[in-house]
Amino acid sequence: MSVIYFFDIFGTIIFAICGVIVASKFGMDAFGAIVLGGLTAIGGGTFRDMALGATPVFWMNDTTYLWVILVTCLITMIMFQKLDNIPSWILPVSDAIGLAVFVGIGFEKAIQYQDSMMVAIVMGVITGCGGGIIRDALTSQVSNVLKREIYATACLIGGIVYSIALSMGVDNTIAFMHCVITTLIVRLAAIHLNLSLPTLSTKDKC
Repeated sequence: MSVIYFFDIFGTIIFAICGVIVASKFGMDAFGAIVLGGLTAIGGGTFRDMALGATPVFWMNDTTYLWVILVTCLITMIMFQKLDNIPSWILPVSDAIGLAVFVGIGFEKAIQYQDSMMVAIVMGVITGCGGGIIRDALTSQVSNVLKREIYATACLIGGIVYSIALSMGVDNTIAFMHCVITTLIVRLAAIHLNLSLPTLSTKDKC
């Protein structure tokens, strides 16, 4: 098993857990939790592969992802049944870890199919944010991507670091790790320090 494939499975587990956590907050049943966990885990990667023309998409070529999602969702639901309260920090931190891993995965997959670093950065953002957007849309929440939070921006920064590392001749696996660590640090710092981007205002302009 390659290092990047290991991290892909790891990110799938993390995002599946995030989906189940959100499902539990909305009182969904077991089927709903599995669906939400699955869409959170593979939604972004599915959009990425379709955009790149990498079809059949990754989870159709390797059903390990589906089994990992199913087992993860079931174990998470069983564990959460034994907890009285879910600590408030678990979801944002878990989401940050999954986000960071999937940005690197998306970038790495993109450079296999085309040569543009700009496109690879965009694919990294889509892979990292896509599943969360679907999850939030299904639960009628405004996605973090559309809020003031530094979320997609962290993905962009991570993708840029990956691109710069490759252009400097850094080994792909090392560049991948730089991307993941950078994205994670930026996202966790934004959460801890409550950092946000400035918002547009239409005050006195209409």
